[in-house]
Amino acid sequence: MFKKPNINESKKKIIVYIALIAVTLIVYGQVIQYDFVNLDDNFYVTQNTNIQSGLKLENVRWAFTTRYFGLWNPLVWISFMFDYQLYGLNASGYHVTNLILHILSTLLLFWLFNRMTNQIWPSAFVAALFALHPLHVESVAWISERKDVLSAFFWMLTLCFYVYYTEKPMIKRYLLVFFSFILALMSKPMVITLPVVMILLDYWPLRRFQSQKANWVWWQVREKLLFAVLSLSLVIVNLYPSNAPFAGKHFSLGDRLANIPVSFITYLEKTFWPHDMAVFYPLTNHIPLWQVWGASMLIIMISIAVIAMAKRLPYLFVGWLWFAITLIPVIKLVQVGNDAMADRYHYLPSIGLAIMLAWGIPYLIKNKKILFTASIAAIILLTVIARQQCGYWKDSLHLFIHTLQVTTENYVAHANLATALAEKGNFNKAIYHYNKAIRMDPSAPINYGHRGKAFAELDKHDLAIADFNKAIALAPYYVDAYYNRGTSYAKTGQYRLAIDDFNKAIYMQPDYANVYNNRGIALDKLGLYQQAINDFNVVIHLKPNHVHAWNNRALSYLNLGNTVSGCADAKKACELGQCKALNSAKSRKLCN
Repeated sequence: MFKKPNINESKKKIIVYIALIAVTLIVYGQVIQYDFVNLDDNFYVTQNTNIQSGLKLENVRWAFTTRYFGLWNPLVWISFMFDYQLYGLNASGYHVTNLILHILSTLLLFWLFNRMTNQIWPSAFVAALFALHPLHVESVAWISERKDVLSAFFWMLTLCFYVYYTEKPMIKRYLLVFFSFILALMSKPMVITLPVVMILLDYWPLRRFQSQKANWVWWQVREKLLFAVLSLSLVIVNLYPSNAPFAGKHFSLGDRLANIPVSFITYLEKTFWPHDMAVFYPLTNHIPLWQVWGASMLIIMISIAVIAMAKRLPYLFVGWLWFAITLIPVIKLVQVGNDAMADRYHYLPSIGLAIMLAWGIPYLIKNKKILFTASIAAIILLTVIARQQCGYWKDSLHLFIHTLQVTTENYVAHANLATALAEKGNFNKAIYHYNKAIRMDPSAPINYGHRGKAFAELDKHDLAIADFNKAIALAPYYVDAYYNRGTSYAKTGQYRLAIDDFNKAIYMQPDYANVYNNRGIALDKLGLYQQAINDFNVVIHLKPNHVHAWNNRALSYLNLGNTVSGCADAKKACELGQCKALNSAKSRKLCN
């Protein structure tokens, strides 16, 4: 008869660690071949001059002082600077960093629960669900969500240090917890709920309340007060207005309140039935009242049930509160963006639901063979679905085509698909999708600006200028709209109007190299050659390898009669890959 192998606890843990790494790589190994996407990756990396000028003291200072894109998360910016130093604009490297952080968080999560409960298989299930749930693909496969995987890593590390501290409370261990929590806060504001999670773990599985029955309130206040102060400070910092990109639609408080219970229950639904996952779920102001009331009643009933069973089944109580409390910062009571919910917001809260499943199901099903078979089947199913979902993140075209297939009235998906099509040179199809996006959301200036650029590429400059006018009317400080309108004015020979727009763009963004270049071209056309040369000088100072600036300055020098400088610049432009100036009739006559 076959004898069951005897594997000691240490070997079981090693097997779990290896298995978690393996299945995570099965799902996410493909991201190494993926590109940036045009949703936020441009703001975070591909068009961010602070990131692309490298890891310098002034850039680190910027990272700690800016709330660019709406959040204070300096470690995210610094991590991108490190990536740029290593990989430049090779998207594969950024994806690898995200994946490594996700794997490390998964392993720390397993260590955490195994350490607290001394139960390998429920702890492994919690970690596996975190690693493989399809809703978590967005957090890992989207480069801009570095803040998710980075904050999750420090979240897990903080809790691991916290468990280490509770085993032998002493100041050195406490400081480790405190410092790690600071790093988590510097990665994403969502982690402000971490002190509450520590209290939940004190209740179960650490059971610290049992030894502090007499003075548990003072004990918790004394131990968690500094963490709470840090969380509150970060809330205050993020309340101030920021220079986030144009928000677009505005939704009333009533709309947002109605969305809260519905989105909460939708997270629950998608946890157990991960379907129709999208990078953007549009918030609507037409949520049926029955959905709001039905979702609210379901939340109340589940909450009453877990509270009633708190003493007998504490893991249900802790898991449910973990899920509910960690969702609060992203439940959309305050409008941040136009989405109703997001897959990435499920990343940390899902651990609470995993706790409920990992310890609750064995309470109901005692047969270990059935449990083992069902667990393996669930993990395989999650792996298959997550791998398929990950495939949609290959590039912008795949991502937004899929998003339009699984959502309706999705103006963000139409707009970003249009941008991806325009980047491929398919301007007519891009305009079709911009039209749809503008019909659904006529308040977003960026869509008019991008449609205007598409019209300009088709030499429909009157239509382009009309779109830029609309974009500027909606957002008077929209720098690119002035730049692009100026370019269209110049293309139609309206050089004075073009220069006026370029002046406004430079006033708002003094380091915008392309604006100086185009203003230089307009000045040259008006015969103001020295002023044009001055502008090209600025471009070359900002971007020494700006081939168009070398080429254009060469032509202006030749027009001014400075043959030596003109021919030198023309040769430099040719070395950089553009011989247009060197091959002009005037240069052939003067530079040979």
